Amino acid sequence: MSAANTIPFTKMHGTGNDFMVIDNTRAEVELSADQVRAWADRHFGIGFDQMLVVEAASTSEAEFDYRIFNADGGEVEHCGNGARCFAAFVRDKALTDSEVISVNTMAGLLQLKVLDDSRVTVKMGVPEFQPDLIPFVADSEATHYQLSLESSSAGTQSSLEIGAVAIGNPHAVTMVEDVDLADVARIGPIVERHSRFPNAVNVGFMQKIDASNIRLRVFERGVGETRACGTGACAAVAVGVRQKILQRQVRVQVRGGELDIVWPEDGQNIEMTGPCTKVFEGHIEM
Repeated sequence: MSAANTIPFTKMHGTGNDFMVIDNTRAEVELSADQVRAWADRHFGIGFDQMLVVEAASTSEAEFDYRIFNADGGEVEHCGNGARCFAAFVRDKALTDSEVISVNTMAGLLQLKVLDDSRVTVKMGVPEFQPDLIPFVADSEATHYQLSLESSSAGTQSSLEIGAVAIGNPHAVTMVEDVDLADVARIGPIVERHSRFPNAVNVGFMQKIDASNIRLRVFERGVGETRACGTGACAAVAVGVRQKILQRQVRVQVRGGELDIVWPEDGQNIEMTGPCTKVFEGHIEM
């Protein structure tokens, strides 16, 4: 850390999902949850959905380690929109000249491919539907679950039909007729901390336009509703494919733009392609 007790950072966004990105490859910055929360504050700090930290690789398989902290200071497993910004950041800072970048995350190894048009494709991993691996409390694996909301403040709605999946982190996806009318602010926090999701959950509200196009809003655990969620877009498509209502190549309209999701026929790595944008750079006191 510099003598002035400040660190450089870059503010970025991927389809409106915004990030503070720092280079910590020399391990000069020690972060606390309080520090992350302070910087995440949109009135008194920089303001962001997640902080992305670039660290030196801990294994020979990867070029970097990739850490993600939510606005509440908690560290999480995966962030797809952040992964695209991560790739653009390490290239912009000349930390690598690779077009395909391998990074370690809490969810495993990711591959980030920088395209000629400044978009980035991320191999997001294999969707996991087995309840105990999401984790989600259920008697058996199913394409649809009924989630009781009776003990919550959900008004007259006593249950919610969801699909459950993990794409590095846990997701609950529910179908709605119109995302603009979905009661995200009320239902999102109830499902996020539901007792059947031991590690809490991201909550997706999906509107099907046709088999290759959906609209999506996501209430992210530890953040609240964001303008985009990469893992949430992949989760919605994976659930839709499993429920036989979507094709394997889907354009997802989120409030911050569009993401292209492809889940190959082999059922392996689901891929997300989308843009990433640098907003500004600066220094901030520790």
